[in-house]
Amino acid sequence: MSERDDRDLQEFLKRGLEPMESEPRRDLWPRVLQKMDERTGRVPWLDWALLGTLALWLLLNPRAIPMLLYHL
Repeated sequence: MSERDDRDLQEFLKRGLEPMESEPRRDLWPRVLQKMDERTGRVPWLDWALLGTLALWLLLNPRAIPMLLYHL
């Protein structure tokens, strides 16, 4: 690229991009803490269903236990 192309590219970028603010508009840490406090210790029903299916599968097919342990 030539110097003229470089200058054209710089001017294009200056026109197209707004200047960045050095400070964020608000602090996000209090919101993160609030979200963490809102969490409950509930386990979704799908997780229980998958766990039950796994337990049933292992009871009906005990030879699958080493295979499962290998993949963990």
